[in-house]
Amino acid sequence: MRPSTPEVVSCPECELGWESVANWDRREFLRVTGATAAAATVGLALTPLERARAARMARQAEAEALVFELYRSLDSEQKKYLVQPWDLKRPNQPLPARLMTANAAVGKSVIGLEYKRPQIELLRRIFRAISNGDEGYRQLSRNGKFDNSGDFENIGAVLYGEAVEGKKFSLVFSGHHLTVRCDGNSEEQTAFGGPLYYGHSPSGYSRTNVFYNQTQAVTAIYEALTAEQRQQAVFPGKWRDGVETVRLPQKQAKLPGIAYADMTAEQKTLVQKAMQELISPYRKEDGEEVMEIIKANGGLEKIHLAFYQEGQTSAKEPWTYWRLEGPGFVWSYRALPHIHCFVNISARIS
Repeated sequence: MRPSTPEVVSCPECELGWESVANWDRREFLRVTGATAAAATVGLALTPLERARAARMARQAEAEALVFELYRSLDSEQKKYLVQPWDLKRPNQPLPARLMTANAAVGKSVIGLEYKRPQIELLRRIFRAISNGDEGYRQLSRNGKFDNSGDFENIGAVLYGEAVEGKKFSLVFSGHHLTVRCDGNSEEQTAFGGPLYYGHSPSGYSRTNVFYNQTQAVTAIYEALTAEQRQQAVFPGKWRDGVETVRLPQKQAKLPGIAYADMTAEQKTLVQKAMQELISPYRKEDGEEVMEIIKANGGLEKIHLAFYQEGQTSAKEPWTYWRLEGPGFVWSYRALPHIHCFVNISARIS
């Protein structure tokens, strides 16, 4: 029988509530590297994005191998509710369930109730493996407390698809202010396996917020803009949560804000530093993929930055939220009253 789900303290402002590589089966490793080797053998041309993806897949082996191990350990009863069809789409959702964010992504899953102790430890290792070292883990786990979830075992984890040779899969972790994935690049040409959601309850302008450095990095760009540039870049706006707010712009879309291409050299350097700060919590390979996709879609020159003011702002807190947007790229970050951030990045655009 499936355990009951405990009451979870939700965010009042959230719409939706709150073995190693050496042990990896050789066939499974070949699954992710064999295609590239075969292409090289017969002299097929690979795009830079394809070559980078193949190299990255080999380096990502640790986390993905652990997902295969986790799947093998699930019993038939667990699979009934912890393994969902790859293409599952729930009523009134704009995307397949595996690509939704916040708690809707995993329903009522609670790691501490639904997984056995060895499986929980596997899930911990997977979560750490998709974080960028101790500092990345500190940020993604919000100082180990997972925000109002309180503990790793209070967040959810569900598999979409089957983590076996030749099949697509996505392991989705979701909790209060959190959606991250490990998918073995099953979601082709898409960073992070699909849209991200992250946040932390303190104000984004507070040093106690684990993502404060991201606020600082983008504020530095704002402060470097001239008065004329701010007229281009700053708008009134009303924040909305949800994955539907990060629909990907098309290649020829007219975007709000100031274009990277129109910035000074100093301002461009600040944008580059901000991008590095934004991707820093995630494993290096995922951050590299973000930059590869941006390049494939036309480079930073195609990116626009817009700041939005909603309600009371001040000289110290000059914007409520900002959005970086470009072809196949949205990073939408709210700082007030606390951080909510939705991200969507893909090379699959028209």
